[in-house]
Amino acid sequence: MKKNYIQNFMVIGLLFFGLLGYSQHALDNSEYGNVIQTYLAQNQAKYKISANDIEDLYVNKEYFSKSTKINHVYVNQRYQGIEIHNAISSVAIKDNAVFYYANNLIGNISQKVNTIMPQINAQRAIENAVTQLNLGSIQGLELISGNDKEFLFTSGNVSQVNIPVKLVYTLTEQNELKLSWDLSINTLDNKHWWSIRVDAISGIILDRNDWTISCDFGDGNHANHTNHASSKNEDISLFKSNAFVADGSQYNVFAFPVEAPSFGGRTLLSSPADDVASPYGWHDTNGTAGAEYTITRGNNVYAYDDIAAANTPGTSPDGTGSLNFDFPLDINQDPSGYLNVSLTNLFYVSNIMHDVWYQYGFDEASGNFQENNYGNGGLGGDSVDAQGQDGGGTDNANFSTPSDGNNPRMQMYLWSAPGGIQNLVNVNNSSVAGPYPAVNPATTPPNNITGIGSTPVTADLMLVNDGSGTPTEGCNPIASVAGKIAVIRRGNCPFVDKIQNAQDAGAVAVIVVNHNNPDNDPAYVPYVNMAGETNPVFTIPSVFMNYDNGEILIAAMQSETLNVTLQGTEAYMIDGSFDNGIVAHEYGHGISNRLTGGSSVNCLSNSEQMGEGWSDWFALMLTMKPGDQPEDPRGIGTYAFGEPTDGLGIRLAPYSTDFSINDYTYIDTNDTNVAVPHGMGFIWATVIWDLTWAYVDKYGFDEDLFNGTGGNNKVMQVVMDGLKLQGCNPGFVAGRNGILAADMALTGGEDQCLIWEVFANRGVGAAASQGFGFSRTDQVEDFALPNFDDENSPYYGDNANCTSLSVEEFNSSSYKVYPNPTNGRLFVKTAKNYGEVTMTLTDINGRQVLSKKVELFNEVEIDVNKLQSGIYILSINGQSFSANHKVIKN
Repeated sequence: MKKNYIQNFMVIGLLFFGLLGYSQHALDNSEYGNVIQTYLAQNQAKYKISANDIEDLYVNKEYFSKSTKINHVYVNQRYQGIEIHNAISSVAIKDNAVFYYANNLIGNISQKVNTIMPQINAQRAIENAVTQLNLGSIQGLELISGNDKEFLFTSGNVSQVNIPVKLVYTLTEQNELKLSWDLSINTLDNKHWWSIRVDAISGIILDRNDWTISCDFGDGNHANHTNHASSKNEDISLFKSNAFVADGSQYNVFAFPVEAPSFGGRTLLSSPADDVASPYGWHDTNGTAGAEYTITRGNNVYAYDDIAAANTPGTSPDGTGSLNFDFPLDINQDPSGYLNVSLTNLFYVSNIMHDVWYQYGFDEASGNFQENNYGNGGLGGDSVDAQGQDGGGTDNANFSTPSDGNNPRMQMYLWSAPGGIQNLVNVNNSSVAGPYPAVNPATTPPNNITGIGSTPVTADLMLVNDGSGTPTEGCNPIASVAGKIAVIRRGNCPFVDKIQNAQDAGAVAVIVVNHNNPDNDPAYVPYVNMAGETNPVFTIPSVFMNYDNGEILIAAMQSETLNVTLQGTEAYMIDGSFDNGIVAHEYGHGISNRLTGGSSVNCLSNSEQMGEGWSDWFALMLTMKPGDQPEDPRGIGTYAFGEPTDGLGIRLAPYSTDFSINDYTYIDTNDTNVAVPHGMGFIWATVIWDLTWAYVDKYGFDEDLFNGTGGNNKVMQVVMDGLKLQGCNPGFVAGRNGILAADMALTGGEDQCLIWEVFANRGVGAAASQGFGFSRTDQVEDFALPNFDDENSPYYGDNANCTSLSVEEFNSSSYKVYPNPTNGRLFVKTAKNYGEVTMTLTDINGRQVLSKKVELFNEVEIDVNKLQSGIYILSINGQSFSANHKVIKN
């Protein structure tokens, strides 16, 4: 009976819609409607649209940006009153004129639409979506409200919230506009918040986008990890004090710029809420003095545990009336024992993300996350639900971003305890008595070398001897070590061969010492552990030690008998809420989704979207420190991923301006082995991390993220304003253009050349193309700067002329020569394009033995196979610089 009612309701509505819905004037819901309409009419040829294509436009969102003095207007294209999904153009109005326009309108729409009359109704669209996505059994689905083309249904036992449905047109890969039902379902298992387009004729899902962005941080099988954290309390100078909201609150947290426990200790902060972004403190919701909550809940964030994976609030730390969230921490215990500390840290990081990025334009009007918007525009009721120690998964994190006015959700999981660094080796006697770190073998299938567990093995150590030229490597059958713990240097043969030889010789256990890497950090076992497959599985355990500690034991064994106990300790799971970089990354997804396309939250669903990149960048910006260098490798998620602070983390390479560390450029986005969206975002973050350092090089670094004036502050502003300008479904070129336009609005173009140089250096130059929106393999790379004097250039007449850029001071830090010494092939690698240079090699007698002209960019190879062994001087001579470098030919 309900279905018939809905069908009749829809048909009657459509009869009226055919007469009334199309009569609305274009852009009549904006004071800038005439300005925009005139602009589009004058630029029809440029954007390949006709008068019919722009006669039915509607403003989805409109707000003023304080930094640029721009009115952002997001215009949605419609056909006969039905909006076209994601056909949203970003229009920047300044001084009552179009300052910047990012086109996303579709041309010739009347010839592309298939129908104006749906064949299935809104309820049937929900049923089809549930069936095709296998979301369960619908029960009690009822209509709550509706009009001619928009409806709201109950959750129907398949969604955690009511289900909105509306008619839209969806552009297909065949360049057709198909009438569709747009709906969203927040699944009961907390894993997805689907935004779906269902064909209104066939009932087939045409398009879907998950508002829950799961970051796929890893599989939990991490190689090396230490759970130790400093307990020091120290002053922190990253943020200047704010007296206005001194509510007496205290939070003992891993305070920025500390990234995680492996990077530094906790700090006791007092009243850290910013008086601009959170004028009534972090525990307010009513906009008057005095906290409404004494738990980790307030206007911006509600942090609670979801250990039961019920997606409902569990416990939250209570700071009592004094708002004192100073809880003791023993990080080497089951995470349930430090839940209050974890949730306090999650609450802190989420609030800092709110307060810092508020300064750069993520405010109420633009769609930020607040329960009470304090009369500053936008829609309230959408603070972040931050769920700590979530029981719905492990080894990951996610963030769900619905439209403005609806609560986003962050889920922070626990991470599987890595088979990482523990004090597995304990020397019971001698001058070197004490615990020593070691690592168990890798467990990722098919690896199956037996490690040490909770059952101890105690015996004397004995260094092996296999009678070869390298006797301590154990690559051949070894002399008896019966009843001993065999000590073996790593060498070149497989681990399984060494261990098998020791087992055959009667050893009760094995310690392998990493003799191959004497320069590794002595605080860690080498960044890889033993791996290998053996059948049958070994009957004795083995562990892996680093060079420094292993050689200490070997040296002592020359004069003393060392008795050792091998024993594993219980490895507890790691709490992702302590990795500030991951929490900031997740929150960052909410920022980029709300700012791109005017908080429509569907505008980062294209193949070339860069959401993961902005999120990494948000995290990197809050963890920059004085003394950091542009070449320093920066990983993401190293703590949760079980790596040292300078580890790789979860990305394809560390972030660094040094091309010998990170040589990814725009062309790599075409590589299908680079995943979407994670790999794609990584390459984007590589570019804007380079941009960050270009700004810092020019303007310096300022620790104050709220009111600072350094290059880091300036780049934070220009990237945020670029997000607002770039338009819906951006690629790298659109993102670049948004940043360029933001600089014009902010400074009149003072940094146009700097921006162009950085983007061109990574392949997003003047002739770069992001190709067709549905393809992820048609990007075109270009390293050229614009020719502003060429009338045929799209940048002709712009307020910048980068062709006069002088080459920066060229020194040994500008390039890398490797391998050196070399046996025959020599490479010179740079992070910037220095144009044509002459490279010469001169022997020690001053005779020139090689000369060649090359473009000095990325990687240049020099063939020295025919040269005699000896020392040479490599000279690099450009138009305005030169450098010399010693090269050794073996």
